[in-house]
Amino acid sequence: MTKLRTAFDYCVDTLLDMTHDMEANGRGVQMRREPTLAFVIPCFNEEAALHVTADVLKKKMIQLEDSQAVARDSFVIFVDDGSRDKTWDVIASLHEKDPSLFRGVKLAHNRGHQNALFAGLMQALSMNVDAVVSMDADLQDDPNAVDGMVQEYRQGAEIVYGVRDNRDTDTAFKRGTAHAFYSLMKWLGTETVPDHADYRLMSHTALTALSQYKESNLFLRGLVPSLGFKTAKVYYKRGTRVAGESKYPLKKMVSFAVEGVTSFSTKPLSMITGIGLFSVFIGIIMLIYTLVSVFSGHAVAGWGSIMFSLWILGGFILLALGITGEYIAKIYMEVKARPRYIIETTI
Repeated sequence: MTKLRTAFDYCVDTLLDMTHDMEANGRGVQMRREPTLAFVIPCFNEEAALHVTADVLKKKMIQLEDSQAVARDSFVIFVDDGSRDKTWDVIASLHEKDPSLFRGVKLAHNRGHQNALFAGLMQALSMNVDAVVSMDADLQDDPNAVDGMVQEYRQGAEIVYGVRDNRDTDTAFKRGTAHAFYSLMKWLGTETVPDHADYRLMSHTALTALSQYKESNLFLRGLVPSLGFKTAKVYYKRGTRVAGESKYPLKKMVSFAVEGVTSFSTKPLSMITGIGLFSVFIGIIMLIYTLVSVFSGHAVAGWGSIMFSLWILGGFILLALGITGEYIAKIYMEVKARPRYIIETTI
């Protein structure tokens, strides 16, 4: 009886796959079968939000499985990035209630959002999933956009970006600085996706390629587009946090922007050279002006011009030292080859 049931289930699955392929072939696309999908959710002090997040993701996973968009062995990985509250206790309780759906990774120390996300992605890769969707624990990224991501994956995309279709929920300052940042990154030659954070789907192939990057200074928003592969975009409206407070204040956003610039572009170093040459050119002009003034008898000791020159040159020198120091610090961290993170335990 068991063998007959197994054979029957196999026939049903085969017929369903054939139906999907026939529908896709009608559009000229070879459909993949439903993937084993993992949600990767980095968490830092998200005790207040996790129960709501888990409930929403569980309903979304059931809906995806019932519609045969993903396989029934799909699951969710929460990554605790050294939280100071009871985030890990909540993750452990969720795993205890539903061990097949909710998994957990606990980092030994707070290593930052990008490292926590990378740890979750590599954990999912080690579990041999077909695809991973990364998103934040605050549910500002609309989980319903996952349907479109999975559809794009099944049609052949290796990376699917979740892109905001508007910034109505942002302040004017945040909206303006975000657009300025993407424009700056484009000017510096860094490939990024405007209005895309870390809400994306990556296939097993893309994850394998990403695992080969060993740098300590992670900037996944620039790293993932540099992988290549076939990509697609799914647009969604970003919401508000379900609970807790933002983990990205102005100071951290500025730090993140500096990380992105210095991790993927050497143009600031070239700019230092340009500024230096410009300063030398101005210095030569001032020397000629001074000599002409002396020989014509019009030389006047100018305190203002001297102070102006000192401040301008001093500012250029400090700026040059600061930018150079950022790059030297990154070289220092890479040469030490310390691990990005230490995993304390997994469940």
